[in-house]
Amino acid sequence: MLRGAWTTVWLTAVSMALGLPLAVIVALGRASSFAPARAVTGFYVWLMRGTPLLVQLVIIYTGLPQLGLRLGVITAALTGLVLNEAAYLSEIVRAGVMSVPRGQTEAARALGMSPWRVFRVVVMPQALRVMVPPLGNSFNGLLKTTTLVSVISVEELLRRTQFAVQTDFRVLEGLTAAALYYLAMTTLWGFVQRWLEAKVGRGHAPRPGRRGGRKVLRLGPKPGPKAGSAAAEAPDLDLDRQLEMDNR
Repeated sequence: MLRGAWTTVWLTAVSMALGLPLAVIVALGRASSFAPARAVTGFYVWLMRGTPLLVQLVIIYTGLPQLGLRLGVITAALTGLVLNEAAYLSEIVRAGVMSVPRGQTEAARALGMSPWRVFRVVVMPQALRVMVPPLGNSFNGLLKTTTLVSVISVEELLRRTQFAVQTDFRVLEGLTAAALYYLAMTTLWGFVQRWLEAKVGRGHAPRPGRRGGRKVLRLGPKPGPKAGSAAAEAPDLDLDRQLEMDNR
């Protein structure tokens, strides 16, 4: 079961690492002004999100060989996970990109930046603050979705558990142990996700003397010194000294 848990972890990590760049390409295609690109990427997202992952995995592993394309078990599993996950991640990426005010990109283009530099320097740093929490939740969900690849004989955690149950006939103990493995993995990922969120949003945390990360401004004239104070009795002091005494 420990070996199966390791297979689950690296399947999840590789699927996310390959799916995220594909999701960025799909998101940019959907936001493009080029109509064919919008049509192709829109059809891809519609197809992947509208059909179950289990059906996609079975088609890739058992259906494609009828067309002359035979994939190994691991390759078929990764292909199905990456294609399916990229469709969902593309919506997260698109929402993050659209959250950046259009005026900032227009200002960057007015400064002479290339479209790629605008995307890399202006858009992505701001979009990441919006994208990281849902991306972390997607990784958490993908960690548990890998149980579906057991249908095509990938020996991940659930499949290993099924082997143990068939050998010892202790169904409750085996499935409870598998559930604890998944709980431990998702809990550890929760700590990593919180660290990533804190790191990405570090520059926008509220500072002392601020409310919600914004300066507190005082409207209207600054109140004068109280009657009888040292500042009121010493009008000849310079302005800096008088303000210092007022602050005290």
